[in-house]
Amino acid sequence: MSSGTRIEKDTMGEMSVPASALYGASTQRAVENFPISGRPLPPAIIQAYGWLKAACAETNQKLGRLNRERAEAISRAATEIAMGQHLEHFPVDVFQTGSGTSTNMNANEVIANLICIANGAAIGSSKKSDYIGDAETGKGVHPNDHVNMGQSSNDTFPTAMHIAAAVEIRKRLIPAIRGMTRILEKHAQEWDRIVKIGRTHLQDATPIRLGQEFSGYAEQMKKAEQRAMEALDALAELPIGGTAVGTGINTHPDFGRLVCAALSQRLDIPFREAANHFEAQHAKDAVVSVSGHLKTIAVSMSKIANDIRWLGSGPRCGIGELILPSTQPGSSIMPGKVNPVMCEMVIQVACQVIGNDVAITAGGFGGVGSLLDLNVAMPMMADNLMESIQLLSNAGEVFTVRCLEGLKPDERRCAELIEGSLAMCTSLVPVIGYDASAAIAKKAFAEGKTVRQVALEQGVVSAERLQELLDPTNMTSGE
Repeated sequence: MSSGTRIEKDTMGEMSVPASALYGASTQRAVENFPISGRPLPPAIIQAYGWLKAACAETNQKLGRLNRERAEAISRAATEIAMGQHLEHFPVDVFQTGSGTSTNMNANEVIANLICIANGAAIGSSKKSDYIGDAETGKGVHPNDHVNMGQSSNDTFPTAMHIAAAVEIRKRLIPAIRGMTRILEKHAQEWDRIVKIGRTHLQDATPIRLGQEFSGYAEQMKKAEQRAMEALDALAELPIGGTAVGTGINTHPDFGRLVCAALSQRLDIPFREAANHFEAQHAKDAVVSVSGHLKTIAVSMSKIANDIRWLGSGPRCGIGELILPSTQPGSSIMPGKVNPVMCEMVIQVACQVIGNDVAITAGGFGGVGSLLDLNVAMPMMADNLMESIQLLSNAGEVFTVRCLEGLKPDERRCAELIEGSLAMCTSLVPVIGYDASAAIAKKAFAEGKTVRQVALEQGVVSAERLQELLDPTNMTSGE
């Protein structure tokens, strides 16, 4: 932006605004009032506002409240924002007015000034009466009277939250989850013949097939996709049409329904008007619920990543049943060391998503964000929600490509560890009893022998029967 300024007015008086800024006095007040984090709202929220303002303009034209020329001008400018243009003109900090009013006005002002430019008028002239003209022939567009027609920050901001999150979940998160599921299922099938020792409490347990373990991971991600779809459905219910407090004052009764239909057509997501506008605006339970699903997905991903990290520990002095891809040197002082960095990345992402969920939960909590007829923690909730979606999407994509796809089993190591496990005695219990089996395990441990060696020495069953009982593959069938 240029170093010059221009003077604009709003209902509170004059403001000095950067000359080339597409926003106006209302936005500039917010910039000066909220120098908090230096971080504006995520681009996806701003783009969602673009889609929303375009749909609102088209709907107001259909309802006969806005002439075609103005509606089309608003829709064109708003669509530019939806496509990711002009983001530098949305500087308002995340930590602003809790209703998101500053961001709503930021969008209104930028759209109005884009129309000024398109019509050959000066930036900032959208509020001048000689430019606005009459309702039938005027080209000018007022940020409040026209761009914000039939709307309030109180219903547009939560609607933009829902749109942005729904688009990103469908476009990024669900494909990332499906990518993880596909490779985990592939490993489960290909490694189902590999028998290894099971572990509970980080102690040896009965044998399990590596494919069985990975089938569990694949199922976790299938359920993660179900949770993402449930989140998408919750977000598809939009508060638009409730205006200030949910009553729909100053808008048409069909406005919300028609805006949802327009958004559904544009974004190919089945949006619907809120069943109860008072619930949709006074509370943010849907966002809290979505964040809960994201947290659960994060926990699932961290479980998978941490298990792989443990199973790949070593390479010589750990478990070492899996061989992880080498992605980068692991130490600045220990040559040749390679660390499970992709697993560590996923675990850190999960920690952040859980933290975001705590903030979102607090934002939706009665007496904190949600009170009486409006939630006043929405920008913070929106920022955390979008970060969680972005982190999980990115982590899922990277973990799949840089870890899961190159993962390999060490079959020799798996076989070695099974034979040495004291838990092998479990299959003797139905034949010789729990106490006798435990005694064999204790003797094997004390003497540094295997369960097979001690059982043969004691002759508890014939060698042929013992071979059958201690077959690790048979022990994975549950019989």
